[in-house]
Amino acid sequence: MEKTWLAEYQKTGIPESIELPSENTSLVDILERNFQKFGSRDAFIFMDKAMSFSELEIASRKFAAYLQSLGLAKGTRVAVMMPNVLQYPVVALGVFRAGLVLVNVNPLYTSRELEHQLNDSGAEVLVIIENFATIYQAIIGKTAVKHVVVATVGDMLGTLKGTLVNFVLRKVRKQIPAWNIPGYVKFNTAMEKVNANSYKRPQLSLSDTALLQYTGGTTGVSKGAELSHRNLVANLLQCDGIFQSKFGPGDSEKDDRVFCALPLYHIFAFMVCALYGMYKGQANILIPNPRDLPAVIKELRKYQPTFFPAVNTLFNALVHNEEFKQLDHSRLKISMGGGMAVMESTAAAWKKITGSIIVEGYGLSETSPVATVNPPASTEFTGTIGIPLPSTDVAILDDDGNHVALGEQGELCIRGPQVMKGYWNRPDETEKVMTADGFFRTGDIAIMDERGYTKIVDRKKDMILVSGFNVYPSEIEEVISKHPKVLEVAVIGVKDEKSGEVPKLFVVKKDPSLTTEEILAYAKENLTGYKRPRYVEFMDELPKSNVGKILRKDLRK
Repeated sequence: MEKTWLAEYQKTGIPESIELPSENTSLVDILERNFQKFGSRDAFIFMDKAMSFSELEIASRKFAAYLQSLGLAKGTRVAVMMPNVLQYPVVALGVFRAGLVLVNVNPLYTSRELEHQLNDSGAEVLVIIENFATIYQAIIGKTAVKHVVVATVGDMLGTLKGTLVNFVLRKVRKQIPAWNIPGYVKFNTAMEKVNANSYKRPQLSLSDTALLQYTGGTTGVSKGAELSHRNLVANLLQCDGIFQSKFGPGDSEKDDRVFCALPLYHIFAFMVCALYGMYKGQANILIPNPRDLPAVIKELRKYQPTFFPAVNTLFNALVHNEEFKQLDHSRLKISMGGGMAVMESTAAAWKKITGSIIVEGYGLSETSPVATVNPPASTEFTGTIGIPLPSTDVAILDDDGNHVALGEQGELCIRGPQVMKGYWNRPDETEKVMTADGFFRTGDIAIMDERGYTKIVDRKKDMILVSGFNVYPSEIEEVISKHPKVLEVAVIGVKDEKSGEVPKLFVVKKDPSLTTEEILAYAKENLTGYKRPRYVEFMDELPKSNVGKILRKDLRK
């Protein structure tokens, strides 16, 4: 396979490969070195409360010691259900440092979705923010969870501010605390129970599993992409190889800041904001709700970030905001788009306002996540997903696994040290997506040009991409089909200006009295927000093949 992108590496100063550390090291080794190196620098900032690298080191070591005090075996899964708050990096790093496996959980999950993920991962510990504790209460006793730690948003903001924030959330916003969880432990109590010096560093290697990142994969069944320390360390070093043209080959400048408006439980933000920021010594500005544009703009004005990773939805909202246009964008070094396609009109408006090109990239949970990206040295928006990262091969294959000619369509396939170990406890599903020579089949249809730049043109499967989140029709269909008044249902994705795509339902009624409002209310009870259908169309019958399979392609016409 000809690596047509190597000339672009040379032109833009990107190294061809990365060198991984020795097998007996781990992500923990890298982060611990950086705790010492960056010391007093801010690591994370939330609601104007800064946590330095030294403070993060101590807090994460204490949480690791608490987890070890529970007598958990190496490799035990710990589910973390939190938005962007200061506790998230403390807990996530504590899990790694204790030799355990982090399971990222979307805090907006319904009880049904949470139950599936907890059971599939076999998580024995759940760390959850108070606002979402009622979701877990509905499934107590139905999972393998033995220990529950409940945190509040204000836990790490200081006594006065923390108390005020918690009061506002509970009373003004009517988010009543939910303590009806048998044997739960408050986050601050857990931290007080142990001494950081009681922490015992476990033996870890690059081969050990670090993270289960749940994704729908190529079917509607939610699966955990099993990511090793090697996968995460490799992607960290690969990202550094790409971004060093803007941030330098060594440490970032002391006042470099990442604007983290992406949720940290999503693999994009987890790698590009949290891990990369800690690796380079950058402060992460944590934004809990990117839909609150006045709050987002307030933080942008205050902190003037140098690195802005986001999805098209947020970029597009900001370029149409008059206040954003008046901000000082002179410190912005990189704007990175991922999770969904960046619209050309959005990229043009962003460049005009900020002077910064949106560097579009591509990745998946299965690739830790970054697989391709446009060189940050680019001077124009390309409308492509760029070239492969260092030590990464990209192939465009036909259905028989043969390479297609440049300029021809085929399935985008990726090979590199960031590709997952496999789907957790699903060897059959892993086999479906891996080729004999180590390529991961993404399910996306793409074209590669003569320079090695790849463009996504379609999706092989029926996945719907809503604001960067994978939504699978079969999961929605399974839920809606359980409504007593529904006879048949099919789901497709339709274009949406804000989210890229949204689900649309086609329903055949069992009971003529069924209404659109009933369907949408039922979906709200059983599906996370981004999975909920926005449109409902009733039909007398659904298009089907000769063997009775519903033909979604006919519904798209």
